[in-house]
Amino acid sequence: MTGKDIPGLEEARETIPQGTKINVTFLGNEDLEMRVAAAKAVKEMGFVPVPHISARRLESQAQLEEFLARLQEVGASEHVFAVGGDPAEPAGPYPDSLSVIRSGLLQKYGAREVSIAGYPEGHPDIPDDVLWRHLDEKARTLAQQGLDAVVLTQFAFDTDPVMSWIHDVRERGIDAQIRIGTPGPAGIKRLLGFARRFGIGANAMIVKKYGFSLTNLMGTAGPDRFVSDLAGLLAAEPTAGDVKLHFYTFGGLLATSQWAREFVAAQSSETRR
Repeated sequence: MTGKDIPGLEEARETIPQGTKINVTFLGNEDLEMRVAAAKAVKEMGFVPVPHISARRLESQAQLEEFLARLQEVGASEHVFAVGGDPAEPAGPYPDSLSVIRSGLLQKYGAREVSIAGYPEGHPDIPDDVLWRHLDEKARTLAQQGLDAVVLTQFAFDTDPVMSWIHDVRERGIDAQIRIGTPGPAGIKRLLGFARRFGIGANAMIVKKYGFSLTNLMGTAGPDRFVSDLAGLLAAEPTAGDVKLHFYTFGGLLATSQWAREFVAAQSSETRR
């Protein structure tokens, strides 16, 4: 959710299981008060807030400490997501999320678990070797600091690169929980727009495998096939380790949470038959 999505969370709260982790973004057009208020609302509604810390948007160490202190005040600093962020040039002393982690400030303000970014299909602006080196360094640094790590990935339409990437992560000795980015149900045009923005593969073959067509962009697409296929592949891959989902709510919190409930109910019904 964004800082503006408190009404949407209120609307969806009865359809989301208590204790669910809900990430709160760190957008350039939102301020400290909005971010803290959103994290507080997540906590007060019985969920686990995971506020984002966007390294390149931070103008100073003081700004980072103020944000972390405010999060701690509202009980929302134990789980955070350290990410580089969109700006091409850093606004302050943190060029990447690794520099934020190495600062030691996260645990100073009560962090126990830090999510770090993973990119199964690469990043449009960062070479693969840099992505892998930083993932290794972040996992190692968090372990040295006594903090739990979660690798939270960019969303995907295709299970093949996801499974290949999971295999590579485990081959590197990283045993942290992986949460695979999964787009919630949304308009096809909207999904493709986000895919282009983040460098996600979305050619005709991939989106057909996912469950929609590039020739008909008027409808809505959900991740039913992607989630089912991924579950089957993970069940057949014992070395995958702890892998869960992270939903990007492009179509809204309520639409995503309702989809998840209906999907689980359908799977349970199928199992009982």
